[in-house]
Amino acid sequence: MDLIATLVIGAIVGWLGSIVMKTNAQMGMIANIVVGVVGAAIGGWLAAQFGMATAGVGGWIVSVVGAMILIGVLKAVGIFK
Repeated sequence: MDLIATLVIGAIVGWLGSIVMKTNAQMGMIANIVVGVVGAAIGGWLAAQFGMATAGVGGWIVSVVGAMILIGVLKAVGIFK
């Protein structure tokens, strides 16, 4: 059950990040899930480095920001336009 929840939340986080970064039309469901899960890990790690709490709504915000950072890096290397 935890795996399913992780995939669903990762899809939502990746989708929100792709909307903000204007790559929504280029990303499918699998890409949204991967970007969301990896972006959430990046965001959580960065938040821990700055001593920020990541519970509740703050966790969602940190996850979306992490997804946005990942999309930005992927755009910089030419994967997304």
